[in-house]
Amino acid sequence: MPDFLEYNFSPVGAAGSLALLFALGFALVALFAGVLGGVRRDERLTDMARFAVWGNFGFMTVALGLLQYAILTDDFSVRYVANHSMTVSPLWVKWVTLWAALEGSVLLWAWILSLYAFLVSLTARRDVLRPWVLATMSLSVIFFVGLNLTVASPFTPVVDVPAQGRGPNPLLQNHWMMAVHPVLMYLGFVGLSVPFAYAVAAMVTGRLGESWLVQTRRWTLVAWGFLSAAIAAGAWWSYEILGWGGYWAWDPVENASFIPWLLATAFLHSVQIQERRRMLKTWNIYLIVFAYAATVLGTFLTRSGVVESVHAFSNGPIGPVFLGFFAVLVALGVGLATWRLPQIRDPHSLDSPLSREGSMLGGNVVFVVFALLVVLGTLFPVLVEAVRGIRTSVGEPFYNFFAIPIGLLLLLLMGIGPVLPWRKAGQGDLRSLWALARWPVLALLAATVLAFMFGIRNPGLALTLGLCAYNVVGLGQLVGGSARARGGLGALPGLVREYPRRYGAYVAHLGIVLMAIGIGFSGTYKARQEVTLRPGAAQNVLGKTLTLTALGTEQRPERQSIVATVQVGREVLTPKLNTYVNMPQQVAMPAVKYHLMGDTYVTLLSGDVREQWATVAVIDSPLVSWIWWGGAVLLLGTALSVTAPVRETVAVRPPARTLEGATV
Repeated sequence: MPDFLEYNFSPVGAAGSLALLFALGFALVALFAGVLGGVRRDERLTDMARFAVWGNFGFMTVALGLLQYAILTDDFSVRYVANHSMTVSPLWVKWVTLWAALEGSVLLWAWILSLYAFLVSLTARRDVLRPWVLATMSLSVIFFVGLNLTVASPFTPVVDVPAQGRGPNPLLQNHWMMAVHPVLMYLGFVGLSVPFAYAVAAMVTGRLGESWLVQTRRWTLVAWGFLSAAIAAGAWWSYEILGWGGYWAWDPVENASFIPWLLATAFLHSVQIQERRRMLKTWNIYLIVFAYAATVLGTFLTRSGVVESVHAFSNGPIGPVFLGFFAVLVALGVGLATWRLPQIRDPHSLDSPLSREGSMLGGNVVFVVFALLVVLGTLFPVLVEAVRGIRTSVGEPFYNFFAIPIGLLLLLLMGIGPVLPWRKAGQGDLRSLWALARWPVLALLAATVLAFMFGIRNPGLALTLGLCAYNVVGLGQLVGGSARARGGLGALPGLVREYPRRYGAYVAHLGIVLMAIGIGFSGTYKARQEVTLRPGAAQNVLGKTLTLTALGTEQRPERQSIVATVQVGREVLTPKLNTYVNMPQQVAMPAVKYHLMGDTYVTLLSGDVREQWATVAVIDSPLVSWIWWGGAVLLLGTALSVTAPVRETVAVRPPARTLEGATV
């Protein structure tokens, strides 16, 4: 082990470590001042906590900026830069190197967490919840800053300063999406800390009404939107980079982002029931506790090395530490909920399952069961290896066995929920239900039958199309009914401005429908064929005529590429095989031409420039682009809902109405 004096002194590294120490100090002040301010109801102490949060954010920004500066200036006296950057890397690759490995990604997480705490300190109401919210968020900040000062320090100096640096993982410098996907993921993960902090504050103070939900509604939507965007961006990255023509493989790290998304989606729906009916208080507390804890569990899976994944950035020594923090979060949330259980028992019960809250509760149960099954499939190999020392895996068939029927059930509930009234549908009058749901149900039956008539023999896909038609007709019925009540379709823009939360949900549901169609068709009819091509010799592959028109090399400072020019019908695609100077293995860069009805996707598997031959894989995935367009529509709906004004929701218990009198 080298002597301390043998390390090369780095002014940037020393300044970065000092900034982290100051950031930790301010976070500790924010924690203790927040707790004391909450206990004593002292606004001066609460203001001290606020100012400490500002100081923490300032020094975290300095630390983040110093690491980025070290990367951009090739300061290889900092070990993180020496291990994960390279002088010949393009500027954008150096920029994303900040989060390309363990220490930098933890620093980015800590900075985003301090950013959220800073924004909350500026916007939180001056009530009894505020000091406890700041204290709870500071607790999370302390954990992540502590990691950066101990087992995951990004500013550790090196003994021997390299001339060039090792460079980042080739998969992280092969596509610009790595500049977007991880940041979106952290914004989503860390954003869930805000409703978690408010839930803890509500339980500590006993203010367990709807105030904490109202204050966190927009924060939760923003976090959920970022997490949705991150999952879609990660799926697109997988589709564009890995050369397999797929976008989701139930990889453990993919699951790590999907689990909190499922729980957060359930929370977004169930809070509406609490706001309107004063129900599900206990349910909502547990949902947000486990949603935020699941983000830490997901980070444990990504960073600990306990699972093997192409999406995992790196292994690291911090797995047990993350697991311990996960246990602390669960213990804190569950312990407080158990303490306050008499106060969070629901004063009202479900009047009828045939109601809007009944359908939402049913959807919540399905979301939670879905999440538990994904957790089981993800952790089962880890548990087997820990107990029996045997390496095993859980493949796609296991997940698809329950994911497909659960997805269909969620589409069914998604379509019927918004058309049902609150409280109850009527005096057991199923004819009233039929009067309201007649056209969506007829659309379901008609679309399913038409799917079979047009040659779709897969029952799951046919039913998916039927349920998508059922949802679209139901949404059209809701929008059309509201517009007619206001005088016609011309009133629709005014309705959207007046009820952005409601119409944002409609748009988001439409995005889910588009994604379901894309997933159904691309998953059912995806086809792949490999062929070896020689210049000028056309071959028919999957109904397409392929001709290799050129095969050559491309040299760049950071990589060398074999480039094939392939004519597919009238289109010309140029898939590549990249070899980076810091890594010997070849990385495929597929070429994709996007079309509404199906992409043209070609991957170069191998080739010999001297002998002039290339082996390519041609992949046909019908309607796969609908997934990306559906994701964009989903995010549009989320953005529209975020613009809704935050106001207290008054719960009412109106007389039971029949379905004919239901409003939207």
